[in-house]
This record gives sequence, structure tokens and C-alpha cells, in this order.
Amino acid sequence: MDTITIPQSMLPEDARFGSGPSKIRPAQVEALDRAARTLLGTSHRQAPVKDLVESIRTGIARFFSLPDGYEVVLGNGGASAFWDVMCASLITRQAACGVYGSFSKKVAASVASAPFLEDPIVFESEPGTYCVPERAEYVDTYCWAQNETSTGVQAPVYRIDGSREQGALIAIDATSAAGAIPVDISQTDVYYFSPQKAFGSEGGLWIAILSPAAIQRAEGIKRSCALEGARRWIPPFLSLTSAIDNSLKNQTLNTPSISTLVLLGEQVKWLNENGGMAWSAARCKRSSDIVYAWAERSAYARPFVTDVDARSQSVVTIDLDDSVPQAYVTAALRDNGIVDVNGYRKLGRNQLRIGVFPSVEPSDVEALLACIDYVVEHM
Repeated sequence: MDTITIPQSMLPEDARFGSGPSKIRPAQVEALDRAARTLLGTSHRQAPVKDLVESIRTGIARFFSLPDGYEVVLGNGGASAFWDVMCASLITRQAACGVYGSFSKKVAASVASAPFLEDPIVFESEPGTYCVPERAEYVDTYCWAQNETSTGVQAPVYRIDGSREQGALIAIDATSAAGAIPVDISQTDVYYFSPQKAFGSEGGLWIAILSPAAIQRAEGIKRSCALEGARRWIPPFLSLTSAIDNSLKNQTLNTPSISTLVLLGEQVKWLNENGGMAWSAARCKRSSDIVYAWAERSAYARPFVTDVDARSQSVVTIDLDDSVPQAYVTAALRDNGIVDVNGYRKLGRNQLRIGVFPSVEPSDVEALLACIDYVVEHM
């Protein structure tokens, strides 16, 4: 088919709508430029970088209004590495996992692969829905995703009835939720994420907000591993106690990407200055509502998630009619500079997936939808 040229006046000012990595604001790049002569290429164990890490930890604590005793901990490797950190340093014997998409499935797979843990109890539902684990005897850690990035489903976050009495932790994968979807951190013990979504940075870093119970659990597992005859081994890279100890010193166990820290620090500052979680979540909801309302009106598009309360306000998934091939639409958009609205490949649907994190302007979301309509009309 012939190339479609969208009129320049219709295009978004910024045409990045990725679900991760996501848009990095120009002000963050400017901060990176300022850091080029002062921070980049310097030791992460010296005051300038440690001051940056301290500002990040303090800013995140402010953003989430952390209860007393909770700590912000940083480590290298991204959220996928933290799945293995949980297996090595947080789950004592058995976990229960909510599985409702590719990433929540990967968490359960990591737990199942740990030879010193019992197989997880899996609570599973179809893509486009969510399934929070139910209380189960002998379970010591309940795991699920606040937002399933692959399907655009957001799930509630709460303490499962009876979990406190059994001494179980609540561990929430918040990679595409943190900073975009409201949460009461007191309902969690482990709230972890990577910064390449709402926090507008690069990958390769994980951030975990840990309750006193989670910190105590990690310390207890470390002690048990030191006992003679222990079957469990904690690789140094996956040691949560080491990550905690280093974070309290405002550093990471291994050398971090300082540019990632600079971008993250600038974004945390921007979010807090604009009103923190309440402002950020409202902005994301406004953008997601624009997309869902458009899809409900459309003759060729519809929201993938049918339960209105389960529709994500950070990653919006929209099904297209078979007569409107997603591959053609996204290719035409990319030809015009609009990028990363492809559906999740492994889901295998004729679908668009639109990241509406706080860095994305709602006006650009409106422009994107007008451009999609234009492409479909001129197919």
C-alpha cells in the first residue's frame, strides 16, 4: 500500500508512547548534560553520586508517603533480577502467585525454578483479567503484579485476609504501575519496580520499598543460609541484605549506571514538585480515559480489558477489527515519527498498546488518536 503522510499539524509534539522504555523528558536530558562533567565517569562511592542516591531515596519516600520503618532499596539488574532476589532472599518456603499475563507468569516461573523452594501455588486467569492469590496454608509470600504490562490490566493491592497472622509477606511487582497508579504502601511488604516506565529513566536498576517485616525476613534467611548443612545459597549479586546495607549508605552493591540515576533523580524531583502521587495518578488517568473513551466510540477499535475497574491507567490496550491490521497501522505511524504503540508480541492479538505514563502529555494522546483515525481512513 502507498505510504500515508499525516499532516504535520496533526502530529503530537512528542510522539513517544512506549510502554517501557518510555518517554524521557527534555529536562531530564538537560540534567544529564549538566552531570556530564560532574557525575558521569566518577566513583559511585564518593559524595557526589551518594548525594544523588540519597536524593532519590528521599524523593521516592516522599512520593509514596512511606510508613515508619519502610526503606527504599536500590540494586542492579532491573525488576527481572529482583524476581531472583525474592527467590534467594525473601521467600522462605513457598509462594502463592497471581498469574494473568506474560510478566506475572515469569515471576511464578522464577519461583518454580528455585531448587530450595516448594513449587508456588498459582492462581491464574485469562489475559485481560487479573487473579489475586487467595490465602493458602504454609504460604509465606504472596506475589502479584499491580499492573500487567503485557495486557493492560491493573489489579488491586491489599493485604490478604489472614496473611499477617501467618507471617506472610505481600510482594507486588509494580514496574509499570509505580508512579502512575495509586497505592497504599502500608498494604505491601515488598513493592518493587524498574525506573524505565513512569519514572522516565533507563533499565538495569531495581527499586524495592521494603517493610520492616521484609527486612527482618531477609536477615533471617541470610542467617539460616550460614548454618551448617544449609541447602540454600544466596549468590552475592542476589543478596537483599547486601543491597539493604549499601542503600542505607546511599550506594549500590555493584557499579550502577550513573546516567540512569541522574534521569531517575530528575524525574522523582519533577513528580514531587508537581504534586506527587495524587498529581501523577490523576494525569495518567486523564490520558487513559481519553483513549478508552475514543475506543468506545470507535467503529473499528474497542478496549481489550472489558472490566472497567481493571483497565490500566498506565498501559492501555486496544483491540482492532480484523479489517484494520495492527502491523499496517503501527508501520504507518512509525513512518510519520509516532513510535512504540505495538501490541505485546507474545499476546498475539491485533492490538495497540499505548503507554500513558506521567511524562506523556494528554494533548499528545489526543493527537495520537486523531492520527490513528487518519491512517485508518486513508488505508
